[in-house]
Amino acid sequence: MSIPDFARYRLWLEHGLADGARLPLAREQANYLLTVLRMKQDDTVLVFNGRDGEWLAAITVEGRKQASLTLVRQTRPQPPAPDLHYLFAPLKHARLDYIAQKAVEMGAGVIQPVLTRRTQVSRLNFDRMRANAIEAAEQCGILALPDIRAEQTLDAALDALEPNRILIFCDEAMAQESPVAALSRVAPGPLAVLIGPEGGFDETERHRILARPGTVPISLGPRILRADTAAVAALALVQAVLGDWPRG
Repeated sequence: MSIPDFARYRLWLEHGLADGARLPLAREQANYLLTVLRMKQDDTVLVFNGRDGEWLAAITVEGRKQASLTLVRQTRPQPPAPDLHYLFAPLKHARLDYIAQKAVEMGAGVIQPVLTRRTQVSRLNFDRMRANAIEAAEQCGILALPDIRAEQTLDAALDALEPNRILIFCDEAMAQESPVAALSRVAPGPLAVLIGPEGGFDETERHRILARPGTVPISLGPRILRADTAAVAALALVQAVLGDWPRG
């Protein structure tokens, strides 16, 4: 695995990236580089778009708050998108921002909001979620952005999972058992993680989840965790035992 260069500023762009391409910067991007970071002509940054790898780019100053970038060379190729789905009941504003950021950092390839009977939020700002995902990727050297999907009901989200995708269900009602031991018994393959809302799933929902073939319930310990805390704990456990952490 190539190690990201954290000495340079990283910037996400929508444009396609190719050797020698000259790309205009949005005014707010140019202003940040020139005014906030005080970068100058021919200074370099790293850019990515989630499709074409990471590139070293040189700044061309075109005005007080105008600039473009010229791609010099590719620094890292585009890796495959992570094959880990993160299903969660939406939370309110700041905590939803946190969820989007941490899901990206923890290697989720799909972010799927799920509406349950106790879900607190039903209207989501997807532009804000995407902006948080991009910010996390910029700061953490990540090249593959997750697919942020429209909200679904719990039944629809479960039905949409491929039959061979293992669903790790963080079940606060199950008897305590080592989650590492439970995950160690799971065969390698496509994975999804499901986190419930504040207040948890009701019994009808819980039975529906457990009835799905390929569902693996795990306990997250003796304490009841907030939903955003449970997300990080569960994703860390799954990545450490079944995900891409062992492969580095």
